[in-house]
Amino acid sequence: MGTNALTAVAISPMPLDRYAAVLHTEQLAEIQAGVARARAAFAGRVVWNVSSTAHGGGVAEMLTTLLAYARDAGVDARWQVINAAPEFFEVTKRIHNRLHGFAGDAERTTYESALGASAEALEAEVGPDDIVILHDPQTAGLAPALKAHGNSVIWRCHVGVDQPNDLVRETWSFLERYVRAADACVFSRSTFVWSDLDAAHVAVITPSLDAFDPKNQALDGAAVAAILRTSGLRAGDAGGPATYRRRDGSSAVVARRASIVEDQSLRADVPYVLQVSRWDALKDHAGVVSGFAEHVAPVCDAHLVCAGPAVEGIGDDPEGALVLREVIDVRDRLAASVRERVHLAVLPMDDPQENGAIVNALQRAAAVVAQKSIAEGFGLTVAEAMWKARPVVASRVGGIQDQIDDGRCGVLLDDPRDLGAFGAAVSRLLDRPDEAQALASAAQERVRERFLAPRSLLDYLRLLGAVARA
Repeated sequence: MGTNALTAVAISPMPLDRYAAVLHTEQLAEIQAGVARARAAFAGRVVWNVSSTAHGGGVAEMLTTLLAYARDAGVDARWQVINAAPEFFEVTKRIHNRLHGFAGDAERTTYESALGASAEALEAEVGPDDIVILHDPQTAGLAPALKAHGNSVIWRCHVGVDQPNDLVRETWSFLERYVRAADACVFSRSTFVWSDLDAAHVAVITPSLDAFDPKNQALDGAAVAAILRTSGLRAGDAGGPATYRRRDGSSAVVARRASIVEDQSLRADVPYVLQVSRWDALKDHAGVVSGFAEHVAPVCDAHLVCAGPAVEGIGDDPEGALVLREVIDVRDRLAASVRERVHLAVLPMDDPQENGAIVNALQRAAAVVAQKSIAEGFGLTVAEAMWKARPVVASRVGGIQDQIDDGRCGVLLDDPRDLGAFGAAVSRLLDRPDEAQALASAAQERVRERFLAPRSLLDYLRLLGAVARA
Protein backbone atom coordinates (compact mmCIF):
# COMPACT_ATOMS: atom_id res chain seq x y z
CA MET A 1 0.00 0.00 0.00
CA GLY A 2 1.32 3.45 -0.77
CA THR A 3 0.25 7.08 -0.55
CA ASN A 4 1.62 10.26 -2.09
CA ALA A 5 3.54 10.83 1.13
CA LEU A 6 4.66 7.23 1.78
CA THR A 7 5.71 4.20 -0.21
CA ALA A 8 5.46 0.74 1.34
CA VAL A 9 8.39 -1.62 0.77
CA ALA A 10 7.43 -5.27 0.37
CA ILE A 11 9.14 -7.64 2.82
CA SER A 12 9.15 -11.41 2.45
CA PRO A 13 10.41 -13.59 5.33
CA MET A 14 13.84 -15.16 4.97
CA PRO A 15 14.80 -18.23 7.01
CA LEU A 16 17.15 -17.58 9.90
CA ASP A 17 18.07 -21.27 10.02
CA ARG A 18 20.26 -20.78 6.94
CA TYR A 19 22.82 -19.31 9.34
CA ALA A 20 23.54 -22.80 10.64
CA ALA A 21 25.96 -22.98 7.73
CA VAL A 22 28.15 -20.07 8.88
CA LEU A 23 27.71 -19.54 12.65
CA HIS A 24 29.17 -21.35 15.62
CA THR A 25 26.93 -23.65 17.70
CA GLU A 26 26.66 -21.29 20.68
CA GLN A 27 25.69 -18.41 18.40
CA LEU A 28 22.86 -20.47 16.90
CA ALA A 29 21.54 -21.42 20.33
CA GLU A 30 21.40 -17.75 21.36
CA ILE A 31 19.48 -16.86 18.19
CA GLN A 32 16.95 -19.63 18.69
CA ALA A 33 16.26 -18.49 22.26
CA GLY A 34 15.79 -14.88 21.12
CA VAL A 35 13.38 -15.88 18.38
CA ALA A 36 11.26 -17.86 20.83
CA ARG A 37 10.96 -14.80 23.08
CA ALA A 38 10.07 -12.54 20.14
CA ARG A 39 7.22 -14.73 18.92
CA ALA A 40 5.53 -14.39 22.31
CA ALA A 41 6.33 -10.71 22.93
CA PHE A 42 5.16 -9.21 19.64
CA ALA A 43 2.03 -11.19 18.86
CA GLY A 44 -0.58 -8.74 17.55
CA ARG A 45 1.80 -5.77 17.35
CA VAL A 46 3.38 -4.24 14.26
CA VAL A 47 6.91 -2.86 14.22
CA TRP A 48 7.10 -0.12 11.60
CA ASN A 49 10.37 1.12 10.09
CA VAL A 50 10.45 4.50 8.37
CA SER A 51 13.37 5.64 6.22
CA SER A 52 14.09 8.05 3.38
CA THR A 53 15.00 5.50 0.71
CA ALA A 54 14.67 1.80 -0.03
CA HIS A 55 17.71 1.59 -2.30
CA GLY A 56 21.35 2.52 -2.04
CA GLY A 57 23.50 2.89 1.06
CA GLY A 58 23.99 0.76 4.13
CA VAL A 59 20.75 1.69 5.92
CA ALA A 60 18.51 0.42 3.12
CA GLU A 61 20.62 -2.71 2.72
CA MET A 62 20.46 -3.55 6.42
CA LEU A 63 16.71 -2.95 6.63
CA THR A 64 16.09 -5.16 3.61
CA THR A 65 17.52 -8.22 5.30
CA LEU A 66 16.95 -7.51 9.00
CA LEU A 67 13.23 -7.01 8.49
CA ALA A 68 13.01 -10.19 6.42
CA TYR A 69 14.66 -12.17 9.24
CA ALA A 70 12.46 -10.41 11.81
CA ARG A 71 9.38 -11.63 9.96
CA ASP A 72 10.74 -15.18 10.07
CA ALA A 73 11.20 -14.67 13.83
CA GLY A 74 7.49 -13.93 14.19
CA VAL A 75 7.65 -10.12 14.21
CA ASP A 76 5.18 -8.29 11.95
CA ALA A 77 7.86 -5.91 10.64
CA ARG A 78 6.87 -3.36 7.99
CA TRP A 79 8.73 -0.65 6.12
CA GLN A 80 7.59 2.73 4.79
CA VAL A 81 9.67 5.22 2.80
CA ILE A 82 8.86 8.92 3.01
CA ASN A 83 8.32 10.82 -0.23
CA ALA A 84 9.33 14.47 -0.38
CA ALA A 85 10.39 17.18 -2.81
CA PRO A 86 14.06 17.48 -3.83
CA GLU A 87 14.57 20.53 -1.59
CA PHE A 88 13.78 18.40 1.47
CA PHE A 89 16.58 15.96 0.61
CA GLU A 90 18.93 18.88 -0.05
CA VAL A 91 18.25 20.07 3.50
CA THR A 92 18.63 16.61 5.05
CA LYS A 93 21.85 15.97 3.13
CA ARG A 94 23.23 19.13 4.72
CA ILE A 95 22.05 17.87 8.11
CA HIS A 96 23.83 14.56 7.42
CA ASN A 97 27.05 16.38 6.54
CA ARG A 98 26.82 18.60 9.61
CA LEU A 99 26.46 15.55 11.86
CA HIS A 100 29.83 14.50 10.45
CA GLY A 101 31.22 17.97 11.24
CA PHE A 102 31.08 19.48 7.75
CA ALA A 103 29.36 22.73 6.78
CA GLY A 104 25.80 23.11 5.50
CA ASP A 105 22.63 24.95 6.48
CA ALA A 106 19.68 23.29 8.17
CA GLU A 107 16.31 24.89 7.30
CA ARG A 108 13.63 24.01 9.83
CA THR A 109 10.65 25.31 7.84
CA THR A 110 11.45 23.21 4.77
CA TYR A 111 12.21 20.20 6.96
CA GLU A 112 9.01 20.30 9.00
CA SER A 113 6.62 21.18 6.19
CA ALA A 114 7.93 18.34 4.02
CA LEU A 115 7.36 15.82 6.81
CA GLY A 116 3.82 16.95 7.61
CA ALA A 117 2.14 14.83 4.93
CA SER A 118 4.21 11.78 5.88
CA ALA A 119 3.19 12.16 9.53
CA GLU A 120 -0.50 12.25 8.61
CA ALA A 121 -0.14 9.22 6.35
CA LEU A 122 1.64 7.24 9.07
CA GLU A 123 -0.98 8.08 11.66
CA ALA A 124 -3.59 6.60 9.34
CA GLU A 125 -1.60 3.36 8.99
CA VAL A 126 -0.13 2.77 12.45
CA GLY A 127 -2.16 1.05 15.18
CA PRO A 128 -2.24 2.30 18.79
CA ASP A 129 -0.06 -0.54 20.16
CA ASP A 130 2.47 -0.49 17.33
CA ILE A 131 6.12 0.48 17.62
CA VAL A 132 7.74 2.83 15.08
CA ILE A 133 11.48 2.93 14.34
CA LEU A 134 12.55 6.14 12.60
CA HIS A 135 15.85 5.99 10.73
CA ASP A 136 18.30 8.89 10.57
CA PRO A 137 17.80 12.69 10.50
CA GLN A 138 15.42 12.57 7.55
CA THR A 139 12.68 10.99 9.67
CA ALA A 140 13.49 12.35 13.15
CA GLY A 141 10.90 15.10 12.74
CA LEU A 142 8.11 12.50 12.73
CA ALA A 143 8.70 11.49 16.36
CA PRO A 144 6.53 14.13 18.12
CA ALA A 145 3.48 13.45 15.94
CA LEU A 146 3.75 9.68 16.40
CA LYS A 147 4.15 10.02 20.17
CA ALA A 148 1.09 12.28 20.25
CA HIS A 149 -0.68 9.54 18.30
CA GLY A 150 0.08 7.19 21.20
CA ASN A 151 2.82 5.08 19.68
CA SER A 152 6.13 3.88 21.09
CA VAL A 153 8.88 5.50 19.02
CA ILE A 154 12.55 4.61 18.54
CA TRP A 155 14.94 6.89 16.66
CA ARG A 156 17.84 5.09 15.00
CA CYS A 157 20.82 7.33 14.13
CA HIS A 158 23.22 5.70 11.67
CA VAL A 159 25.60 8.68 11.49
CA GLY A 160 27.87 10.37 13.99
CA VAL A 161 31.30 11.64 14.85
CA ASP A 162 33.67 10.75 17.71
CA GLN A 163 34.72 14.33 18.49
CA PRO A 164 31.89 16.77 17.75
CA ASN A 165 32.68 20.31 16.66
CA ASP A 166 30.39 23.35 16.76
CA LEU A 167 28.64 22.32 13.52
CA VAL A 168 27.76 18.93 15.00
CA ARG A 169 26.51 20.47 18.22
CA GLU A 170 24.37 22.98 16.32
CA THR A 171 22.83 20.17 14.32
CA TRP A 172 22.08 18.19 17.47
CA SER A 173 20.28 21.30 18.71
CA PHE A 174 18.29 21.39 15.48
CA LEU A 175 17.21 17.75 15.87
CA GLU A 176 16.89 17.68 19.65
CA ARG A 177 13.27 18.86 19.87
CA TYR A 178 12.22 15.93 17.67
CA VAL A 179 14.50 13.25 19.08
CA ARG A 180 13.55 13.88 22.70
CA ALA A 181 10.01 12.75 21.90
CA ALA A 182 11.30 9.22 21.20
CA ASP A 183 11.18 6.46 23.83
CA ALA A 184 14.66 5.30 22.88
CA CYS A 185 17.56 6.41 20.70
CA VAL A 186 19.90 3.95 19.01
CA PHE A 187 23.44 4.74 17.86
CA SER A 188 26.07 2.69 16.02
CA ARG A 189 28.80 3.27 18.61
CA SER A 190 29.01 4.68 22.11
CA THR A 191 31.04 7.74 21.12
CA PHE A 192 28.22 8.83 18.79
CA VAL A 193 25.72 9.14 21.65
CA TRP A 194 24.72 12.73 22.34
CA SER A 195 26.06 13.74 25.73
CA ASP A 196 22.81 15.23 27.05
CA LEU A 197 20.59 12.22 26.32
CA ASP A 198 19.33 10.10 29.19
CA ALA A 199 21.48 6.97 29.23
CA ALA A 200 18.47 4.90 30.29
CA HIS A 201 16.87 5.63 26.93
CA VAL A 202 19.93 4.98 24.77
CA ALA A 203 21.09 1.76 23.08
CA VAL A 204 24.16 0.97 21.00
CA ILE A 205 23.53 -1.50 18.18
CA THR A 206 26.30 -2.29 15.72
CA PRO A 207 25.26 -2.51 12.05
CA SER A 208 25.60 -5.86 10.31
CA LEU A 209 25.57 -7.60 6.96
CA ASP A 210 23.64 -10.57 5.62
CA ALA A 211 25.94 -13.40 4.58
CA PHE A 212 23.34 -14.69 2.09
CA ASP A 213 22.48 -11.44 0.35
CA PRO A 214 23.60 -11.23 -3.29
CA LYS A 215 26.23 -8.74 -2.16
CA ASN A 216 27.81 -11.14 0.34
CA GLN A 217 26.93 -14.72 -0.67
CA ALA A 218 29.66 -17.17 -1.62
CA LEU A 219 30.66 -16.99 -5.30
CA ASP A 220 33.12 -19.36 -6.92
CA GLY A 221 35.89 -18.10 -9.17
CA ALA A 222 34.01 -18.85 -12.39
CA ALA A 223 30.97 -16.83 -11.27
CA VAL A 224 33.15 -13.91 -10.17
CA ALA A 225 34.94 -13.84 -13.53
CA ALA A 226 31.69 -14.12 -15.48
CA ILE A 227 29.99 -11.33 -13.53
CA LEU A 228 32.93 -8.97 -13.97
CA ARG A 229 33.12 -9.62 -17.70
CA THR A 230 29.37 -9.54 -18.33
CA SER A 231 29.04 -6.22 -16.50
CA GLY A 232 31.92 -4.77 -18.53
CA LEU A 233 34.29 -4.41 -15.59
CA ARG A 234 36.88 -6.75 -17.08
CA ALA A 235 37.94 -7.42 -20.62
CA GLY A 236 36.92 -10.59 -22.47
CA ASP A 237 33.90 -12.77 -23.04
CA ALA A 238 31.94 -13.95 -20.01
CA GLY A 239 33.07 -17.57 -20.52
CA GLY A 240 29.99 -18.83 -18.70
CA PRO A 241 26.80 -17.66 -17.01
CA ALA A 242 27.11 -14.71 -14.62
CA THR A 243 24.90 -16.37 -12.03
CA TYR A 244 24.02 -15.50 -8.46
CA ARG A 245 21.19 -16.28 -6.02
CA ARG A 246 18.50 -13.77 -5.22
CA ARG A 247 17.24 -13.28 -1.67
CA ASP A 248 14.36 -15.69 -2.27
CA GLY A 249 16.82 -18.42 -3.25
CA SER A 250 16.09 -18.33 -6.97
CA SER A 251 18.91 -18.27 -9.51
CA ALA A 252 19.52 -15.13 -11.55
CA VAL A 253 21.99 -13.84 -14.09
CA VAL A 254 23.73 -10.47 -14.19
CA ALA A 255 22.74 -8.84 -17.47
CA ARG A 256 23.30 -5.08 -17.14
CA ARG A 257 26.59 -3.35 -17.81
CA ALA A 258 28.31 -0.75 -15.71
CA SER A 259 29.14 2.65 -17.16
CA ILE A 260 32.92 2.87 -16.95
CA VAL A 261 35.26 5.82 -17.33
CA GLU A 262 38.53 4.27 -18.51
CA ASP A 263 41.18 4.45 -21.22
CA GLN A 264 41.45 0.68 -21.58
CA SER A 265 39.63 -2.32 -20.15
CA LEU A 266 40.88 -4.02 -17.01
CA ARG A 267 42.58 -7.34 -17.82
CA ALA A 268 41.93 -10.48 -15.77
CA ASP A 269 45.63 -10.92 -14.98
CA VAL A 270 46.06 -7.44 -13.49
CA PRO A 271 45.65 -6.99 -9.70
CA TYR A 272 43.53 -4.06 -8.64
CA VAL A 273 42.85 -1.94 -5.59
CA LEU A 274 39.15 -1.27 -5.01
CA GLN A 275 37.08 1.32 -3.25
CA VAL A 276 33.31 0.91 -3.60
CA SER A 277 30.76 3.22 -1.97
CA ARG A 278 28.22 5.83 -2.94
CA TRP A 279 29.54 8.97 -4.63
CA ASP A 280 29.80 11.07 -1.50
CA ALA A 281 32.50 13.63 -0.74
CA LEU A 282 32.99 12.09 2.72
CA LYS A 283 34.02 8.78 1.08
CA ASP A 284 36.88 10.69 -0.61
CA HIS A 285 37.04 8.85 -3.93
CA ALA A 286 39.03 11.82 -5.24
CA GLY A 287 41.63 11.33 -2.51
CA VAL A 288 41.83 7.62 -3.32
CA VAL A 289 42.55 8.41 -6.98
CA SER A 290 45.22 10.98 -6.04
CA GLY A 291 46.79 8.72 -3.40
CA PHE A 292 46.95 5.81 -5.83
CA ALA A 293 48.41 7.97 -8.61
CA GLU A 294 51.07 9.56 -6.42
CA HIS A 295 52.09 6.73 -4.09
CA VAL A 296 50.96 3.34 -5.44
CA ALA A 297 51.19 3.49 -9.23
CA PRO A 298 54.93 4.45 -9.23
CA VAL A 299 55.94 1.31 -7.28
CA CYS A 300 53.77 -1.46 -8.78
CA ASP A 301 51.71 -2.54 -11.77
CA ALA A 302 48.34 -2.64 -9.98
CA HIS A 303 45.29 -0.78 -11.22
CA LEU A 304 42.64 1.13 -9.25
CA VAL A 305 38.87 0.67 -9.48
CA CYS A 306 36.65 3.26 -7.81
CA ALA A 307 33.05 2.13 -7.98
CA GLY A 308 29.72 3.55 -6.89
CA PRO A 309 26.02 3.36 -7.76
CA ALA A 310 24.35 5.11 -10.64
CA VAL A 311 23.67 8.54 -9.17
CA GLU A 312 20.07 8.69 -10.34
CA GLY A 313 19.35 5.52 -8.36
CA ILE A 314 19.94 7.14 -4.94
CA GLY A 315 16.95 9.35 -4.30
CA ASP A 316 17.99 10.83 -0.95
CA ASP A 317 21.50 11.93 -2.04
CA PRO A 318 21.36 14.94 -4.37
CA GLU A 319 25.14 15.46 -4.32
CA GLY A 320 26.13 12.20 -6.02
CA ALA A 321 26.34 13.54 -9.56
CA LEU A 322 28.50 16.48 -8.49
CA VAL A 323 30.93 14.27 -6.56
CA LEU A 324 31.21 11.85 -9.48
CA ARG A 325 32.01 14.73 -11.81
CA GLU A 326 34.74 15.92 -9.45
CA VAL A 327 36.31 12.45 -9.32
CA ILE A 328 36.27 12.23 -13.11
CA ASP A 329 38.00 15.61 -13.26
CA VAL A 330 40.74 14.39 -10.89
CA ARG A 331 41.29 11.34 -13.07
CA ASP A 332 41.33 13.41 -16.27
CA ARG A 333 44.23 15.48 -14.94
CA LEU A 334 46.48 12.46 -14.39
CA ALA A 335 49.37 11.66 -16.71
CA ALA A 336 48.25 9.26 -19.45
CA SER A 337 50.46 6.40 -18.16
CA VAL A 338 48.73 6.55 -14.76
CA ARG A 339 45.26 7.51 -15.97
CA GLU A 340 45.02 4.32 -18.04
CA ARG A 341 45.35 2.35 -14.78
CA VAL A 342 42.44 4.14 -13.07
CA HIS A 343 38.89 2.90 -13.74
CA LEU A 344 35.75 4.65 -12.48
CA ALA A 345 32.77 2.32 -12.51
CA VAL A 346 29.18 3.54 -12.19
CA LEU A 347 27.18 0.44 -11.31
CA PRO A 348 23.59 -0.11 -12.48
CA MET A 349 20.88 0.29 -9.84
CA ASP A 350 17.85 -0.87 -11.89
CA ASP A 351 17.89 -4.08 -9.84
CA PRO A 352 19.52 -3.62 -6.40
CA GLN A 353 20.15 -7.36 -6.06
CA GLU A 354 21.96 -7.45 -9.38
CA ASN A 355 23.93 -4.42 -8.22
CA GLY A 356 24.83 -6.36 -5.07
CA ALA A 357 26.08 -9.30 -7.09
CA ILE A 358 28.33 -7.01 -9.13
CA VAL A 359 29.75 -5.42 -5.97
CA ASN A 360 30.28 -8.90 -4.53
CA ALA A 361 32.32 -9.98 -7.53
CA LEU A 362 34.33 -6.74 -7.51
CA GLN A 363 35.24 -7.17 -3.86
CA ARG A 364 36.10 -10.87 -4.15
CA ALA A 365 38.49 -10.27 -7.05
CA ALA A 366 40.25 -7.24 -5.52
CA ALA A 367 43.85 -7.57 -4.34
CA VAL A 368 43.26 -4.87 -1.69
CA VAL A 369 40.06 -3.11 -0.65
CA ALA A 370 40.23 0.50 0.53
CA GLN A 371 37.78 2.68 2.42
CA LYS A 372 39.57 6.01 2.79
CA SER A 373 36.61 7.88 4.21
CA ILE A 374 36.98 11.28 5.83
CA ALA A 375 34.04 10.43 8.12
CA GLU A 376 31.83 7.38 8.59
CA GLY A 377 28.86 6.28 10.62
CA PHE A 378 29.90 2.63 10.32
CA GLY A 379 31.23 1.86 6.84
CA LEU A 380 29.51 -1.41 5.98
CA THR A 381 31.65 -1.90 2.87
CA VAL A 382 34.54 -2.63 5.24
CA ALA A 383 32.70 -5.55 6.86
CA GLU A 384 31.65 -6.76 3.40
CA ALA A 385 35.24 -6.97 2.21
CA MET A 386 36.37 -8.55 5.48
CA TRP A 387 33.67 -11.24 5.17
CA LYS A 388 35.07 -12.10 1.74
CA ALA A 389 38.54 -12.49 3.27
CA ARG A 390 40.04 -9.48 1.53
CA PRO A 391 42.83 -7.35 3.05
CA VAL A 392 41.46 -3.90 3.89
CA VAL A 393 43.09 -0.49 4.29
CA ALA A 394 40.67 2.00 5.85
CA SER A 395 40.50 5.21 7.84
CA ARG A 396 40.43 5.22 11.62
CA VAL A 397 37.09 7.03 11.72
CA GLY A 398 33.66 6.17 13.07
CA GLY A 399 32.61 2.55 13.10
CA ILE A 400 35.46 1.45 10.84
CA GLN A 401 37.71 1.34 13.89
CA ASP A 402 35.24 -1.00 15.60
CA GLN A 403 35.51 -3.41 12.68
CA ILE A 404 39.25 -3.47 12.11
CA ASP A 405 41.70 -4.46 14.82
CA ASP A 406 44.69 -2.63 13.36
CA GLY A 407 47.47 -4.96 12.33
CA ARG A 408 45.46 -8.09 13.08
CA CYS A 409 42.60 -8.07 10.60
CA GLY A 410 43.32 -4.99 8.49
CA VAL A 411 45.19 -1.69 8.41
CA LEU A 412 43.86 1.57 9.88
CA LEU A 413 44.99 4.99 8.68
CA ASP A 414 45.30 7.51 11.50
CA ASP A 415 44.87 10.47 9.13
CA PRO A 416 42.62 9.79 6.13
CA ARG A 417 44.00 12.88 4.37
CA ASP A 418 47.59 11.58 4.50
CA LEU A 419 47.91 10.26 0.95
CA GLY A 420 51.46 9.04 1.54
CA ALA A 421 50.40 6.83 4.43
CA PHE A 422 47.49 5.51 2.39
CA GLY A 423 49.77 4.66 -0.52
CA ALA A 424 52.37 3.02 1.72
CA ALA A 425 49.78 0.77 3.38
CA VAL A 426 48.24 -0.32 0.09
CA SER A 427 51.64 -0.89 -1.53
CA ARG A 428 52.84 -3.00 1.41
CA LEU A 429 49.86 -5.35 1.17
CA LEU A 430 50.27 -5.63 -2.59
CA ASP A 431 53.94 -6.48 -2.11
CA ARG A 432 53.44 -8.92 0.80
CA PRO A 433 50.74 -11.42 -0.14
CA ASP A 434 51.37 -13.65 2.90
CA GLU A 435 50.79 -10.76 5.30
CA ALA A 436 47.73 -9.69 3.32
CA GLN A 437 46.24 -13.18 3.48
CA ALA A 438 46.80 -13.47 7.23
CA LEU A 439 44.98 -10.19 7.80
CA ALA A 440 42.18 -11.28 5.47
CA SER A 441 41.61 -14.62 7.20
CA ALA A 442 41.41 -12.96 10.62
CA ALA A 443 39.05 -10.35 9.17
CA GLN A 444 36.55 -12.95 8.02
CA GLU A 445 36.40 -14.55 11.47
CA ARG A 446 35.90 -11.18 13.14
CA VAL A 447 32.84 -10.54 10.97
CA ARG A 448 31.51 -14.02 11.76
CA GLU A 449 31.75 -13.26 15.48
CA ARG A 450 30.45 -9.67 15.53
CA PHE A 451 28.88 -8.30 12.37
CA LEU A 452 26.40 -10.77 10.85
CA ALA A 453 22.66 -10.06 10.71
CA PRO A 454 21.51 -12.41 13.53
CA ARG A 455 23.59 -10.43 16.04
CA SER A 456 21.86 -7.14 15.16
CA LEU A 457 18.47 -8.85 15.07
CA LEU A 458 18.92 -10.10 18.63
CA ASP A 459 19.95 -6.63 19.80
CA TYR A 460 16.87 -5.09 18.19
CA LEU A 461 14.56 -7.73 19.63
CA ARG A 462 15.87 -6.98 23.12
CA LEU A 463 15.36 -3.25 22.64
CA LEU A 464 11.88 -3.67 21.19
CA GLY A 465 10.94 -5.89 24.11
CA ALA A 466 12.10 -3.26 26.60
CA VAL A 467 10.20 -0.48 24.83
CA ALA A 468 7.06 -2.62 24.59
CA ARG A 469 7.16 -3.32 28.33
CA ALA A 470 7.76 0.32 29.31
